[in-house]
Amino acid sequence: LAALDSLGGAFSSKLLYDFLIERRLTVSDCLERSLRKGGGEEQAAAATVCAQLCVQLGGGDEGEEGFKILRPVLSAIMIDGCASVSARQSVSVTIGLRHTPVDLVKSMSHLESVFTMSYPNREGTLPTPNAGAPGLHSAALHFWALLVTLCPLTSWSPLVLRHLPKLQACLESSDVNYRIAVGETIALLVELGRDIDREFEFEDSDTLCECLKGLATDGNKHRAKNDRRKQRTIFREVLHYIENEDFSEEKIRFGVEGIYIDSWMLRHHLQYNPLLRDIFGLGPPLILDSSVKSSKISRFEKHLFNSAAFKARTKLRNKVRDKRADVM
Repeated sequence: LAALDSLGGAFSSKLLYDFLIERRLTVSDCLERSLRKGGGEEQAAAATVCAQLCVQLGGGDEGEEGFKILRPVLSAIMIDGCASVSARQSVSVTIGLRHTPVDLVKSMSHLESVFTMSYPNREGTLPTPNAGAPGLHSAALHFWALLVTLCPLTSWSPLVLRHLPKLQACLESSDVNYRIAVGETIALLVELGRDIDREFEFEDSDTLCECLKGLATDGNKHRAKNDRRKQRTIFREVLHYIENEDFSEEKIRFGVEGIYIDSWMLRHHLQYNPLLRDIFGLGPPLILDSSVKSSKISRFEKHLFNSAAFKARTKLRNKVRDKRADVM
């Protein structure tokens, strides 16, 4: 496990294409062994390194040759309901990252088999999620949506019509991060539908807007204040887009140029496309779940940090102040 962590750290900090090009099959064999025989934690680490290896080798024949060894075992872990949740979540990222046009449908099918477990049953009731399931479903849904943007235009319409009603029901999920993932995916699917047909409409749109409006103004006290604030911000944007077809445009300036983030598709790629994030040094995609939330610093730690920073800043400023009285 320590070796995998070290390898992942090296892959994250340096470009090692020349070093890996002669050793790609050896590294792939080692990763396959960890995926087959390791425990849940080791499998999760190995799957993460697989994604980093794909980025290092790029999209050429060399990268495909190494990944061909890993694809069967990754797929097996993805669809294995008894496998570790953390391992399946890491595998979702890898499968969402590495695919060929031939494997695109198969990769999407594997991811669908995971997040559709959160869909309502025939009676319209949402299943009770197991521990860690919402984070797994969020990861699978995010990377499935990423692959949807790469599908041919002719495939978009069936996907939108098949999944929108089910995703609408998932807005009632008890997990705030999964609700947000569902809301962002709904906005993306509606955007794709409108790209195909400017007059695109979906059934029960009034009910969807009412549900989004409720989430955008949610004030239930049984939910954490931070969760309510985060949820309201996202769902206000989703509701505004669906009602007015208007995306809240953002602009990033660099020198005399700038890039406009003017669609849900572009935002989704910046959030979850590992290759783009690696190019811009944004780190791995961030899947919000309870483990991420628990890793944040506490309010007391933040207070200590601010106090130390204030003290250091005051000392520095005192050195440059002229404390002598003005002499006339």
